[in-house]
Amino acid sequence: MKAAPEAQRRLLDLQAVDTALAQLAHRRKSLPELAEIEAVAREISALEDERVRAQVTVDDLDRDISRFEKDIEQVRQRKERDQKRLDAGGALKEIEGLQHELATLNRRQSELEDAELELMEQRETAAAALADVQDRIGAAVRRRGDAERRRDETYAEIAKEQEFKSASRGPLAADLPADLVTLYDKIRTETGMGAALVHAGRCGACRIELYGADLARVKAAPADEVVRCEECRRIMVRTAESGL
Repeated sequence: MKAAPEAQRRLLDLQAVDTALAQLAHRRKSLPELAEIEAVAREISALEDERVRAQVTVDDLDRDISRFEKDIEQVRQRKERDQKRLDAGGALKEIEGLQHELATLNRRQSELEDAELELMEQRETAAAALADVQDRIGAAVRRRGDAERRRDETYAEIAKEQEFKSASRGPLAADLPADLVTLYDKIRTETGMGAALVHAGRCGACRIELYGADLARVKAAPADEVVRCEECRRIMVRTAESGL
């Protein structure tokens, strides 16, 4: 393929734009905020599991405490009935029976209240654990929100740079021979880079030094000949810096 030396040199400008666009795309995909957001999301998921377990513990204790309260209330009501019957008087045997039952009910009430107190202490501890994990979830959610805000701000900056670079690429490509741009784009799509400067006898893309028959081939090529590297197949742009 033939192309004017100036057109070949301007390929480097096009490549610079494409390299900048590729770097912006890579930067967008590899923002540290993305890894941070993912890590915090995993942390929140684990904390949510912990919160569910803590909530289940509190709920179970609440049910147990409620059951004890009902049992205690039943004992109190039974005591009140027995006490009224006792106060009303009656046969000695009946009074002795009521006194015995009241003593039994008092012991039962005391046992139930002690057990309820123990459960209430456990619930206090469980509630504190639940509040703690909820606080940690809140802190993690705030960290994630901050990371997402920073990500979005950087996305906006990158998009602005991409728009500027893309706008400058169009006129550059349009001012070059269509067949040269087609070849360049094909190589760039396949390898990530379409053209590179030959500098000090080395291919600017793969950095391999030209020597022997390959060096002779490049030196002998007319200035308007589009030369490609035998190693990486990129277009080699020759200038005064090429050392040929």
